[in-house]
Amino acid sequence: MIIRWTYAFVDRPAARLPEARAFWAAVTGTRPSEPRGDRGEFLTLLPEDTDGTDACVKLQGVTGGDGGAHLDLCAEDVRELTGAARDLGAERVAEHDGRAVLRSPAGQLFCAVPWHGESVRPPVVAGSRLDQVCLGIPPSAYATESAFWARLTGWERQTGSRPEFEVLRPPAGLPVRILLQRLDEERPVSAHLDLACADVAAVRARHEAHGAVPVGGGPHWTVMRDPAGGTYCLTGRDPETGGLPGAGQRPVDA
Repeated sequence: MIIRWTYAFVDRPAARLPEARAFWAAVTGTRPSEPRGDRGEFLTLLPEDTDGTDACVKLQGVTGGDGGAHLDLCAEDVRELTGAARDLGAERVAEHDGRAVLRSPAGQLFCAVPWHGESVRPPVVAGSRLDQVCLGIPPSAYATESAFWARLTGWERQTGSRPEFEVLRPPAGLPVRILLQRLDEERPVSAHLDLACADVAAVRARHEAHGAVPVGGGPHWTVMRDPAGGTYCLTGRDPETGGLPGAGQRPVDA
């Protein structure tokens, strides 16, 4: 099974979707599409450069919980991808117009969707790129869940910068990679978005100017809360390669 493209979804409460739309369009240098869905709950962030680049970030207004993030995996044969996911332990939650909503063995929702020829990732914008979905996995489920994602994607599995991290590195050209994080406590699986930043302080200032606030951090990342209440991370990685400074061209670090 070949995954042809990936979308990172910003999931936020439906009532706060206008705030999420304005913020994420501003910090990614994109323009929001017209809303789609029965409740206008979906939209795509379209690159301002329309000459050959493809979108890779979407927003969804959710009616339950605080939101988070999820992945859309694009394939030429959605049924085949869905079948492969179920064979590996995923549960099919719903099907809509040739798309399937699935739940991973640990409970993370994701979607299998048709590939429409997307092939060119958007450029770096103001020194940053939204390029990673981080899955926070409880210790008891980590072995099964990490193996599920590695086998489903077929992507190269690499160690991260710290013992609790592993990276699933996609083939060249795909816009979103997966960071597997082993949590230090038992709690439900979750997902958030990471941006690779050439200068975290400068990107942080830009995000704060658009209404985000810092809420924590680590050795080379800052945890932020966007105006819609969702958390995400600014990470000190090369936005072109995904790697930490000094890692050369190997995009392997968390």
